[in-house]
Amino acid sequence: MIALTPRLRVLVAAAPADFRCGIDGLARRVRQALAEDPFGGEVFVFRNRRGTAIKLLAHDGQGFWLCQKRLL
Repeated sequence: MIALTPRLRVLVAAAPADFRCGIDGLARRVRQALAEDPFGGEVFVFRNRRGTAIKLLAHDGQGFWLCQKRLL
């Protein structure tokens, strides 16, 4: 479970992401484009090109969470 606390940082990528990539591809994008550590405990938010879906990537100390939501 991702614990939502007042100190939790949520970083939103401004440029759209390729949703064909999974955890490794999004973690690489966090390192390269956002210059952040994907293992730092923050939640990273990505959107697809058309703006119809978002993906959240988070590391909880044991592994990665990858959540996807399709928007209407």
